[in-house]
Amino acid sequence: MNKFNIGKITIGGDSPLVLIAGPCQIESQNHAEQMAGAIQEITQKLGIPVVYKSSFDKANRSSVNTQRGVGIDQGLQILNGIKHQFGMPVLTDIHESYQAQICADAGIDVLQIPAFLCRQTDLLLAAGATGLTINVKKGQFVAPHDMKNIADKIASTGNNRIMLCERGYTHGYNNLVVDMRSLPIMSETGYPVVYDATHSVQRPGAMGTTSGGDREMVPYLARAAVATGCVNAVFIETHQDPDSAPSDGPNMVQLDKLGNLLEQLLSIHNYVQSIN
Repeated sequence: MNKFNIGKITIGGDSPLVLIAGPCQIESQNHAEQMAGAIQEITQKLGIPVVYKSSFDKANRSSVNTQRGVGIDQGLQILNGIKHQFGMPVLTDIHESYQAQICADAGIDVLQIPAFLCRQTDLLLAAGATGLTINVKKGQFVAPHDMKNIADKIASTGNNRIMLCERGYTHGYNNLVVDMRSLPIMSETGYPVVYDATHSVQRPGAMGTTSGGDREMVPYLARAAVATGCVNAVFIETHQDPDSAPSDGPNMVQLDKLGNLLEQLLSIHNYVQSIN
């Protein structure tokens, strides 16, 4: 399997399970610092490497009236501050090709391609050309074996620092399901596989102008995904008060429950590694 570093973190192969975590969108510098500090405290106790995640813009909102974020200039400044203050690699979404190099110049470590945009060739090529690690969310409409074609687009730029991320598949209206077979199928590409435990329980657009979700289902699906033995990283959006969050509150994990969930996932991961 392709193995590479994100800052001081190694991902892929037999490397330790990596956590990608943070609030859905950047709310303020103070909030980002509080969240990063809390996540770091939890993960240091468990010895789990962490990439801090938060978005400067949520361009795929259900309604034009819902909050999108602080914008690229302020958002990148805040993420760069988190990176240097806490020593964490940082990840953010991009939605437009021009944003890729701006993020790279601002010190972002991982560019994330949103699920709805995973087949946008120009966006993938621009992201790959930065040389940064690229986390591609598998579209809710894309079969797992088709992710190889998406990865090939990025790899055509000479960049093999690619992660493939499962986040559920559309099942009827306003509902997602996770086919755990997708994890070993994507793993066969040789790229590290990420399981997005929180967007997998999202109910897209189910609240009319916002998406719903069922955060109580996160532990069940996360444990099942890690038990496949094919997951190199777990993506968990978290918030100290999800019900007041500006986006994705219904599917974010309560911050004070994150540590217990991670303990369970580490135990499962270590056991599966020991028997493989």
